[in-house]
Amino acid sequence: MTSVALFKQDGTQNGEITLNEAIFGIEPNENVVYDAIIMQRASLRQGTHAVKNRSAVRGGGRKPWRQKGTGRARQGSIRSPQWRGGGVVFGPTPRSYSYKLPKKVRRLAIKSVLSEKVIENKLVVVEGLSFDAPKTKEFKQVLANLSVDTKVLVVLESGNDFAALSGRNLPNVSIVESNNVSVLDVVAADKMLITKAALTHVEEVLA
Repeated sequence: MTSVALFKQDGTQNGEITLNEAIFGIEPNENVVYDAIIMQRASLRQGTHAVKNRSAVRGGGRKPWRQKGTGRARQGSIRSPQWRGGGVVFGPTPRSYSYKLPKKVRRLAIKSVLSEKVIENKLVVVEGLSFDAPKTKEFKQVLANLSVDTKVLVVLESGNDFAALSGRNLPNVSIVESNNVSVLDVVAADKMLITKAALTHVEEVLA
């Protein structure tokens, strides 16, 4: 069975917690993780690139000179692609770069990155993160108590607004709710700090 230490908010150990083997104890599939990251990064692209083709460029409605008799090559518009200031041919148009991987592949990817964090001893499970008010100073102290001094992804249960507000302004701290954990977030962070309630929710969703 896969188990990790369970900590209290003040940094003291509070026994161990057993993790779901099918989620946190599988052999990571690097190919699938790579595909998932590429998919997520593609979906983040804005895709707002655009050019003006010959119909969108201002002017060029009149034929610049008559068809025959001038000795020059025939031209229909001063905004044809071969003219300076003319329209662009086959330029980029606004489009969405997002695509979707199969559901089973996406699930395997998130399970793989979670298992990798467990293998590398970079998953920190805490009993709970409770604050009386949004206090960044207190959140910083909690991280210090838990010996988390690198880039960290904090996974909270939904509704824990004080904790989310307390940590969102700290550098190297990313905060997500348990229903929004993504492969890119987990891979980008060095450590992963998760509350017991959030861990239960993640296991329910991925089970």
